[in-house]
Amino acid sequence: MELNELIEKIAKVFEFTIFEINQTPITILSIFMFLLVLSIFLITSKTLKRFILKPIFLRMEMEPGTRYTMTRTIHYVIMVIGAIVSFQFIGIDLSGLAVIFGLLSVGIGFGLQNITSNFISGLILLFERPIQIGDRITVGETEGDVQAINMRATLLKSVNNISVIVPNSEFVSSRVINWSHGDSRIRVDIEVGVSYNSVLEDVLTALEAVAEDHPQVLKNPKHDVLFKSFGDSSWNLLLRVWINDPQLHPIIRSDINKSIVKKFREMNIEIPFPQRDLHIKSQAESKNNI
Repeated sequence: MELNELIEKIAKVFEFTIFEINQTPITILSIFMFLLVLSIFLITSKTLKRFILKPIFLRMEMEPGTRYTMTRTIHYVIMVIGAIVSFQFIGIDLSGLAVIFGLLSVGIGFGLQNITSNFISGLILLFERPIQIGDRITVGETEGDVQAINMRATLLKSVNNISVIVPNSEFVSSRVINWSHGDSRIRVDIEVGVSYNSVLEDVLTALEAVAEDHPQVLKNPKHDVLFKSFGDSSWNLLLRVWINDPQLHPIIRSDINKSIVKKFREMNIEIPFPQRDLHIKSQAESKNNI
């Protein structure tokens, strides 16, 4: 087989019409060119992000959340332009595609409802910014840090170092706790009960000292020690402290609890066990009462 014949056969394979869109033949070559042009725009977007946008944003000292939003927006714009150019490059009229997609949307609209909802929710998250990259949030029973906000879902890294993928619509339609939004300072409440035999002034002094000695507890706002209630077997007090890093609240809570135990033992302050009085009547007493 001569080289020319081989080239002609390969050309016929690439020019084979798979289907038509609005009287425009779609061949293997046109699909290849479509993917090639789209890949060029994708590579351009990633190169622009890595070598141009990232150094510029760092030099401008932008917040991580703002950098991420602008980078994502530019990426989406480039990819939309790439899709338009790709369709035009292979000779497909976008007006014809709009009619076809309009007809298809009637049949597949319900199937794509969740995908569309998550995509729109992702855009809302990027522009409204109720959550940002690096925020410590709680969704349902999951607490973690925001790693990425993608088109369909948001990636969280839980406190157990587990990647959790949450659909974007969850952040728009459900209740979300953002520990880092606006002001990063949060208040940590520690409850403790002491025996009724304790000296109240000593208890207050001990809790004040625990709060003062912890390096992560802020001086402003100042901590508080509140007498919460009279319990069944204890005075119930509440130590309120303010910290500046929401990600450390479990560790700081644990440190303060340990410091309270140590300080109470040094000052002979008792943390009582729950007590219950049990009254037992004998059978003889029951008969006498009858």
